[in-house]
Parts: sequence; C-alpha cells; structure tokens
Amino acid sequence: MSASAHASVMRNHSQQKGKLVRISQKVAALGFAAAAATAGAMVNAAPAHAALYGGQCGSGYGVVNLIDLPDSRGTVYLTYNSSTGKNCVVTVRENPGTATLMEAYLRRSGTSSWVKDSGNYTTYAGPVYVSAAGSCVDWGGTIGTASRTRYGTNCG
Repeated sequence: MSASAHASVMRNHSQQKGKLVRISQKVAALGFAAAAATAGAMVNAAPAHAALYGGQCGSGYGVVNLIDLPDSRGTVYLTYNSSTGKNCVVTVRENPGTATLMEAYLRRSGTSSWVKDSGNYTTYAGPVYVSAAGSCVDWGGTIGTASRTRYGTNCG
C-alpha cells in the first residue's frame, strides 16, 4: 500500500472512531438524562404517600404496601416488622378534620376473623397487628363510605 493510500485509510479510520465516540457520548448522555428523569419522578412521587404515614405502628415497622382511597380521602398502609414477624395496618386521612367513620383491618389469609379498629376518628384508624411471618395477609381500610381491601398479598 502506498504512503498516500495508507494515510487516507488512517484518516478515514480516525474519522469513524471519532463518530463512534460522539455517538457513544450521546447515548450515554441520553441514558443518564432518562435515568435522572425517572429518579426525579420517583423521588417526587414517593413523598405524597410517605408524608402521610407517621409511624403509627411503632418502632421497627416499615411500609411494605399501600392502598390509596378514592377522592383523595387518604391511604391504608400495610407495614411489617421483620424482627417480630408482625404486620400492622393503619388508615390515615389525607385531610384530618371532623370525626368520620374510619377503619383499619387485617388478618392472616385463610383465617375467618379480622383484627379491626373501627370508629369515628379525625386523623387515623389503627394500628392493628397480626403475626403472619411465612403467610399471606388480607388487609384494608375505610374512610367514610370508601373501603378498599386486598387479599392474599405480601406473602412470606
């Protein structure tokens, strides 16, 4: 190969390599932007629920599931304490105010009796506890006329 042909091939190779680097940088930047946007959306979305749960179940309990009640009435939280193997449910109002019917209920799946707190409350109902390590749970809550229940969740 002549010196001028070799120089031409090397220039072409260098240009192609430069294009690949620029493309790789753009792809990386897009991936980073998408990841940042997703993380930002998750960070912005999470506090709407987390702000409502105030640790009513006590020390060692972490939120493992939740149910949003309709019309922004509030949220039912299922929490779990891995040290004790107990689940806890609490129903929390979005906008505390005049006392209204509120319930928090929980049972080990396959059993017939619910552990339930029901009354006219201003802020939250519960906490109610069930030992259910290694089992699924049925749980839910009520605020006013809105009730939601989940069956056979959070098994283990």
